[in-house]
Amino acid sequence: NRRKKKGDDILENPAIPNPFPELCCSPFASVLSASLLPKATSRKKQVIKVYSEDDTSRALEVPSDITARDVCQLLILKNHYVDDHSWTLFEQLTHTGLGRAIEDHELVMEVQSNWVMEEETRLYFRKNYAKYEFFKNPLTFFPDHMISFPSETNAALSHSGILQMFLSSSTYPEIHGYLHAKEQGKKSWKKLYFLLRRSGLYFSTKGTSKEPRHLQFFCEFSNSDMYMSLTGKKISGAPTNYGFCFKPNKSGGSRDLKQLCADDEQSRTCWMTAIRLLKYGMQLYQNYMQPYQGRSGCSPLNITPMRSISENSLVAMDFSGHRSRIIENPTEALSVAVEEGLAWRRRGCLRLNSHGSPIAMSNMGTSIHRSQSWFHHKISREEAQRLILQHGLVDGVFLVRDSQSNPKTFVLSLSHGLKIKHFQIVPLEDDGKLFYTLDDGHTRFTDLIQLVEFYQLNKGVLPCKLKHYCARIAL
Repeated sequence: NRRKKKGDDILENPAIPNPFPELCCSPFASVLSASLLPKATSRKKQVIKVYSEDDTSRALEVPSDITARDVCQLLILKNHYVDDHSWTLFEQLTHTGLGRAIEDHELVMEVQSNWVMEEETRLYFRKNYAKYEFFKNPLTFFPDHMISFPSETNAALSHSGILQMFLSSSTYPEIHGYLHAKEQGKKSWKKLYFLLRRSGLYFSTKGTSKEPRHLQFFCEFSNSDMYMSLTGKKISGAPTNYGFCFKPNKSGGSRDLKQLCADDEQSRTCWMTAIRLLKYGMQLYQNYMQPYQGRSGCSPLNITPMRSISENSLVAMDFSGHRSRIIENPTEALSVAVEEGLAWRRRGCLRLNSHGSPIAMSNMGTSIHRSQSWFHHKISREEAQRLILQHGLVDGVFLVRDSQSNPKTFVLSLSHGLKIKHFQIVPLEDDGKLFYTLDDGHTRFTDLIQLVEFYQLNKGVLPCKLKHYCARIAL
């Protein structure tokens, strides 16, 4: 009876109209057909392994259509790094001593599909400050003696116009010069006159003749990748340390490599930059202008670098009183800046030891710098040059290391003008205090940190300011 009474009460309640009748599904037909629902895109995922400079690695599960730029962006976000558009995915072939920076738009899975089982190949995540430097400073990358223009083009073309010709589909500058080529199947190298044209790379069989009957085809680039030699003369026996080569996609190994080497770094940089522009063209410029655009869609387009404050938006502030105020007088702002700089130097003369008490800098000058990212302990001159080369031969790339010839001194290794120069940092004792100097004592510093900070702001005796430091990042 209770159940019947309860059922009668329910029937007596007025029916509430459904505000969304179109969403009701009858037992006979579905209102929302499958064709109206968004199709679930099943993207295959694979696991890749990425290494850092200290040989630590991280495994990432990524979509099969992910680009190199997307992988870099993923690692930047996971490790909370500042994105200055210089992070690069690097492919390194260990046995042959070859490596290349993977272009931002390249698909990582396609790159890995070209790997052979016999070759130990790794992906590295590192900085490459020279990746798009030729767009900013083309004069350094294309010397006048290596480039010529079509006859109908004005010879006095500006260097910005040269880049426009590289990116154009109708005209293309000609790169020419001598290169050492390794003969196929032999250990010997032969110096030949090469020419780079839109149709490919050629060499002359008769001196510097450019006549078609004297030109022999050497290589084209659509089905091959260009690599830089990282070991110099050690593996390939090249006559110089400025080697590069072309490796066909899905080749059988080192026997299919077409190896070349230049006489200097400027020549190698010119050849490799021109070939990159020839192969990828406008795609490189799009990568440079739109660093966050990717195919796989995992790069946030609305993310801005963490340090995006312009110097023009900064103002001088005075915090000495009860309330802070803006210093509007330029003269007063300059005097305050000078006073703060002197106070910073006085505070810098004392540091805290492990127990928290201050000790003199002369007792700590040989150890305080070891925690800095730009300091590399006992590495050789060749290892320092290799690290700087991997970070890109841009003016201002540097590191500090121990001197191997004199254990009491240090060496500042610096990139300038596509060359790596080394400057000795000498300890100097005066009145019982220890200082460090780069200019025979004219400018003295209580430790290496002050020295680096000074030359980051002032050129001094160096050819350029210290701008980018080489660091062994960890993942």
